[in-house]
Amino acid sequence: MAEERKSAEVGGKSAGYLFEFKPDGVFFTVYPTDDSEMLFELSDMRQILKEYGVIDYDMGELARAVRAADGTPCKLAAHFEASVAPPPEKKEETVTEEAVVDTREVMSYQLEVSKDRMTVTMKINRQPGQRPPEKEEILKDLAGRRITFGIDNEAIERGLEHGTQAVIARGKPPEPGKDAKIVRKFNAEMKGKLAEDKYGRVDYKNLNLFILAKKGDVIAERVPHTMGVEGTNVFGDTIKPKPGKPKPVPAGKNTEIQDENFVVATIDGQIVEANNKFSIDPRLEIRGDVGVGTGNIDFIGAVDIGGSVQQGFKVKATGSVSINGAVNGGTVEGYSVFIKGGIIGAGAGKGVVIAEEDVQAAFVENGTVEAGGEIMITDVALHSDLRAGVRIVVEGKRGLVTGGYLAAGEEIRATVIGNPALVAARLVVGVNPSLQKKYQAACKEYSESKKKLQQLTQALNTLGKIDVSLLPPQRAEQIAQLTRSQFPLAGQVERSERLIKELEEQISQMKNGRICVSDRVYPGQKLIVNSVVKHIQTEEQHCVFQVEEDEVRVGPYM
Repeated sequence: MAEERKSAEVGGKSAGYLFEFKPDGVFFTVYPTDDSEMLFELSDMRQILKEYGVIDYDMGELARAVRAADGTPCKLAAHFEASVAPPPEKKEETVTEEAVVDTREVMSYQLEVSKDRMTVTMKINRQPGQRPPEKEEILKDLAGRRITFGIDNEAIERGLEHGTQAVIARGKPPEPGKDAKIVRKFNAEMKGKLAEDKYGRVDYKNLNLFILAKKGDVIAERVPHTMGVEGTNVFGDTIKPKPGKPKPVPAGKNTEIQDENFVVATIDGQIVEANNKFSIDPRLEIRGDVGVGTGNIDFIGAVDIGGSVQQGFKVKATGSVSINGAVNGGTVEGYSVFIKGGIIGAGAGKGVVIAEEDVQAAFVENGTVEAGGEIMITDVALHSDLRAGVRIVVEGKRGLVTGGYLAAGEEIRATVIGNPALVAARLVVGVNPSLQKKYQAACKEYSESKKKLQQLTQALNTLGKIDVSLLPPQRAEQIAQLTRSQFPLAGQVERSERLIKELEEQISQMKNGRICVSDRVYPGQKLIVNSVVKHIQTEEQHCVFQVEEDEVRVGPYM
């Protein structure tokens, strides 16, 4: 068959090389040139041989001919296999624009669809002397296979041009749904973080050991899961996405669900996160002392303290405070305060206990106690300031009152008041200390507000003689603001006046105060019952002091 082939040539003097494909063999010539750089690559020569089906040729002879470049033909192979030789290299001559029909055999190809039906890959079986298929043929083949979605025309053209493998169609993958998530509406990172003042100084007494919430606060939100977005494969079929995972609303104890996704506190307290739920705990438990290890406690709810409150530290709660130890120079404020140990003061502002209702302790020494209800001391009250809205009771183990100041709205009860050393105490009943405190504050506020109102009225009377229209706009506005400010100030004076009258009425109704002593009262004590003063000159036993006919009289203990 080789003898039937026409001779073919590739290259020429202008190209620097010449291949001659003849019935009797393949010949190769490299022409001499003055250019120091080679006009062609050895790899290009090998590619030409491959395209003509020359597989078995003398590689050494090829390389020698390239190095020699002497214009002498050398035989590289005895025959070549290409059934159709490529068209000869174009001559440098003017050609017409007449269409040339490519009569070469078309290369075969395969279209492979991936198992997930999301991609189509075109593979071309490139052979020498064959031409690539037309793009329209590929598109027709795709249509015949019902491949209609995601066809990439540019990828088809590139693959055909370079005879390379190419992905010519891609489906649109589905977008999976997003899992539901829980968003905290409080800053959990602040827990345990030391507080800083505006100058950046760390306050080691404020350790932020817990996070508080008030009734009605939103403490968490559930962002629901999504179903995702549908996809499409290369056949145009819809692909269902994988939906996100749902999550329950994490509502725990003392919370409720609002609007399907919000966790809302139903009481005041600390936020507790456990078992994938948020709860509100109305009680805070401190296992040891309140001191450097805990810092100050400021809690919405009740507080249980396993140890003591150390000097310089403060506990403040809206609920009751229970202390298993003592108050050693610290400060405690709560609705009611129960102290298993005692209250020890060590100077002004130390050893202070304030309760909206009751205070109970074993003893108090050099301390300050204020209660809206009752103060109950089960052992001794030494040189302390005790003020109760209703009653002070110092009874139990010793029931001893020595020195200090005791004031109660209705009654003071004790086992012993004073001592043989005649240490004096001052006891006042019949006037609620809390009412007195409010009354004094109201009187002070009334006095200050009234004075300001008088000064303002005087200033406005003086300014009233001025023609405001002649003043600059800024000055006129200042006078207008001054005029407006007198109305809220006058309202404040009126409110303070009403409050003072109400407090005076409450104070006037307190007429049944008494002091009860189950054992004895030593001389030197000063008793004030319903504003009537009595100095104890001699020891009295098992007695009650109360006012009769504007005089403090002593009666039998009941």
